[in-house]
Amino acid sequence: MTAGEDFSPPLQEYSGLPRGPLSERMPGQAVIEELLASHQLDPPRGRLGRLFGVRPLGVETTPWYWGALGELEVGRILGSLGPEWTVLHAVPVGNRSSDIDHVVIGPSGIFTLNTKRHAGQSVWTAKGTFLVAGKRQPYIRNSVYEADRAAKLLSAAVGRDLRASAGIVIVGAKSVTVKEKHQTVAVLTPRQLVRWLTRRSPVLTPQQVAIISAAAVRPETWKRNPPVLQVPGLVASEFAALGRIIDQARRRRIGWALAMLLTAFGLLSGVLPTLLAGSLLSP
Repeated sequence: MTAGEDFSPPLQEYSGLPRGPLSERMPGQAVIEELLASHQLDPPRGRLGRLFGVRPLGVETTPWYWGALGELEVGRILGSLGPEWTVLHAVPVGNRSSDIDHVVIGPSGIFTLNTKRHAGQSVWTAKGTFLVAGKRQPYIRNSVYEADRAAKLLSAAVGRDLRASAGIVIVGAKSVTVKEKHQTVAVLTPRQLVRWLTRRSPVLTPQQVAIISAAAVRPETWKRNPPVLQVPGLVASEFAALGRIIDQARRRRIGWALAMLLTAFGLLSGVLPTLLAGSLLSP
């Protein structure tokens, strides 16, 4: 489809950027829902555990939390796009619990974004190869599949052939090295994201953006039998409450560590002078 191409008459009734069930979902909502469900299986902390700041998340639950933080950061960045853009988060797709982290529709096209948080690690990519701390990851292949799937589903919904571009947004990495660009998948840092989206030549008219967005916000576009969606406000509230518990535990661990250091420093500062004095006065 090219800019200015007409759609069928029934779809031309749409004007402006519509809102629907999927437009209300918060960034990272699918990951947060998995986190909250998984956290129910974490062993509860006892009184001493809470006192000493034992981590409230288990080994299997922690990656969900970090993943949610990454998607929230990317969501905040996408929130800076202008009103001519439609941004959807955590779009349920397929027959299982899969979702697309972010679907973005605007003048420069349709985009599927996959957020990956790799705090403090080195990322290296060249064409179809993607390494995190030297370990190969299937991110390129998955992103190609995700964009193709989104284009196919949206095309069926609007009755025109559409294309979608794929992006992988790397959050928190120590370094991101793109040795050689992939033909269809862009590997980006958060700082590069908005420029990558907005500096392209326009390919969709405002009417086309509105029509595609009207299809994209409908859960039925993405899944034959869409699930009952949880209320974003409730999910956000539970996540915020969990975040406060995590932050409190971290502060307590830091407090105990500082207390131990100060205690050790105090003991050394009192003992060393005594030992030195004794050695100097001894015959």
